[in-house]
Amino acid sequence: MTGLWNKDTEIRFFTKTLEEFATPEQLFYISKDNKYLAYWPKGYKGKKATLQSRNSLIGKFTEKFTADLISGIVNEKGLYAVNDAICEDIALTSKSPADVVISKKNQRELEPKDILLIIEVKMSLVWNWQYTKQGSEIILECIGDYMSHQGNPGLLRSDSMLKAIGKSINIRVSSFKASRIPIIVMGNTPITNTYYDKVDHLKTAGIIQGFCSINPLPISNKERNIKSTKKNGFYRFDNYEQLRIYIEKILSKTYNFFSSMKSNEELGKIIELADKKSTYEEKAEEFLRLIRDEKKAFRELTSY
Repeated sequence: MTGLWNKDTEIRFFTKTLEEFATPEQLFYISKDNKYLAYWPKGYKGKKATLQSRNSLIGKFTEKFTADLISGIVNEKGLYAVNDAICEDIALTSKSPADVVISKKNQRELEPKDILLIIEVKMSLVWNWQYTKQGSEIILECIGDYMSHQGNPGLLRSDSMLKAIGKSINIRVSSFKASRIPIIVMGNTPITNTYYDKVDHLKTAGIIQGFCSINPLPISNKERNIKSTKKNGFYRFDNYEQLRIYIEKILSKTYNFFSSMKSNEELGKIIELADKKSTYEEKAEEFLRLIRDEKKAFRELTSY
């Protein structure tokens, strides 16, 4: 599977779901003139209902879509893209599993050492669709992008961004065992400009390694369809090769997340102690050890 998210992907979701799982009433709003619509168009004045039944269906579809997409990159390396991964040591529980992980093992229950990358999926339907049926044939007509309908999809939703950030922080603070595992958030829309600086700061701070979109053309307005933020906290993939290079680059590096609040004097002494080691790798390991092991660091610093 090498195709990124596009209109055909959404047609495939509707077609497959209607054939196997759901009725049209579970997937579409019904307008006052009896049209079946994926979203309420902007300016719609008729009576509106809230459609909740679609959320879990599109959620499962997008998570599997992402895993299948990533599998094409990692399987040849002997790795696996696993849905609903559980790892109790880093706060990935059965009630709050990882949407997708790249793992050394093809199983749901994993240890931290098995997980090479965590991917949180925040996607939804991007375009508006009108559903009709002629005999046994399902007809889906695209009637506009997300600028033409009410409600924001994917990463344009503030609650989606906040949930992704909150879950990532929960993983980060769960255990030092999570410190070596990069986290990315995968979407199929741009982000709003109010989050440009925030995602860059999250990347710089090491909490989340990036927010990404696998939808090259969600909207024709080039100004709204940003390629990336200044520090690549958000990045849009325009083809499969860009995604492949991005994932392979993440997997090729060794990461270490660390955070602390120390005085300049303490930090200076830690740096000086770490600098006594011979190699860059030893210096880094010593620095992290002193940052994390506060009691031992205090003894070494006060005797220094």
